[in-house]
Amino acid sequence: MKAIVSVFARDARGIIAYIATLLAEQDINVLDISQTLMQEYFTMIMLVDLTACPMSFDALAAFLKEKGQERGLAVNIQRQDIFDAMHRI
Repeated sequence: MKAIVSVFARDARGIIAYIATLLAEQDINVLDISQTLMQEYFTMIMLVDLTACPMSFDALAAFLKEKGQERGLAVNIQRQDIFDAMHRI
C-alpha cells in the first residue's frame, strides 16, 4: 500500500532527516518527496510505500502524529487511494 505523508512546521534544521529516520525505522520506503519553504514555514509531501511496515495504518498515523508533535511538526498520513479519490474531478 502507498500513502501520502504531509509535514508542516516553522522551518528548522533536520526536519527531513527526522521524518525520513522515523519512516526508515518502520521499514517504510520513500518513493517521492517534495518540500518547500514559504517564508519561515516548511512544507513537505512524501509518497511512501508501506508494504514492509509492521505497524497497522492507524497505529502508524498515531505514531507519526505523536513524534511530530514532539518536534513541533504537524505530521499527517493518508492512504494514497483515498487521497486520489478525494481529488478526482
